Amino acid sequence: MDWVITGGQALLEDGPARGDVALLARGDVALSDGMVAARPASGARRFDARGLLVLPGLVDIHGDAHERQFQPRPGIGIPPAIAVRDSAAQLLACGITTAFLGVTLSWEPGLRGIESWRSTLAAVEAARAGAGVDLRIHCRFEADNLDALEEVLADIAAGRVQLLAYNDHTPAIVKRIADPAQAAKYAARAGLPAAEFVALAERAWSRRPDVPEAQARLAAAARAAGIPMLSHDDATPEMRATFRALGASICEFPMAEAVAEAARAAGEHVVMGAPNVVRGGSHMGWSAAAPLAERGLVTVLASDYVWPAMLEAAFVMAGRGVLDLARAWALVSANPAAAAGLGDRGRIAPGLRGDVVVVDPATRTPVATFAAGRLAWLSPAGGARLAA
Repeated sequence: MDWVITGGQALLEDGPARGDVALLARGDVALSDGMVAARPASGARRFDARGLLVLPGLVDIHGDAHERQFQPRPGIGIPPAIAVRDSAAQLLACGITTAFLGVTLSWEPGLRGIESWRSTLAAVEAARAGAGVDLRIHCRFEADNLDALEEVLADIAAGRVQLLAYNDHTPAIVKRIADPAQAAKYAARAGLPAAEFVALAERAWSRRPDVPEAQARLAAAARAAGIPMLSHDDATPEMRATFRALGASICEFPMAEAVAEAARAAGEHVVMGAPNVVRGGSHMGWSAAAPLAERGLVTVLASDYVWPAMLEAAFVMAGRGVLDLARAWALVSANPAAAAGLGDRGRIAPGLRGDVVVVDPATRTPVATFAAGRLAWLSPAGGARLAA
């Protein structure tokens, strides 16, 4: 079905004369054959957006809130098909039209283990055609998970992975499990007795000398597959440089401002969490994302662990008075799309993918979400805006 979204304030590109600057102006947005069209198709159905904002669909480059659907309580699993279906519905209700699910592949069993990895990939692939949201896999590969290396290399080669991140949480885990309470927490997530989890962590840590070769093989596989790479939680500019040499062109959740500065000096995208903006700072005690974004040191805001935070963060950024809504919205749409190599979305312009979220500015909530030109989600208030 073709659509025309009428009467709203739309974030439209102004064309080459203005350098393709996105401007918020009253105008209709036509969707035809899954794309943004220059004019409405004959017989297009109308959606009344008067008083509303018509914005590019959100592109979430890193989100792991789906873990709550897979394991709502420690050690309590839900069938993957149900978890993915629930995740897709929630994503669309938040205005997210492209979602890279951050699936951690760790040496830990349970939620982040190899069996969960396999079942998640299978469930996403089975649901993808009818999910509405464009579901993609962001593999967060734990450095010491050498037992899974061959399998993930095969998955990358087969096109089952769309982003690859280098994670390294093992040092922190090994340090924390000296505390019995922390060991019990990790063990519950993995579904193991605490003593078994500690032994497993120590075994993984003992193989640390083999990590650089494994990371080099992962980088070669990602380059061959043409998928972007990210480094996660870089502590120093030197660490960022190490991953840059592997081909990781995205700096994700830098632990220090100097790391973000080094990444931007190299022309790289820097990702931080939208919850950081919404909450007014990092829950880890790291840098606040909002002032870094205003200085151009953060270019992408991701949902991290809260899907609704993306849309809210854009409005929070605009409300701070440094960035207008167009530039704030780029942090959650055009910029993450560009970072992920998706030139066909993140903006509203003829010929691009028809991903649009219609937002009530008074409540800062989605009213309707269009994905690939189709009406994929509708709020109760949005139902009254469908023209006969």
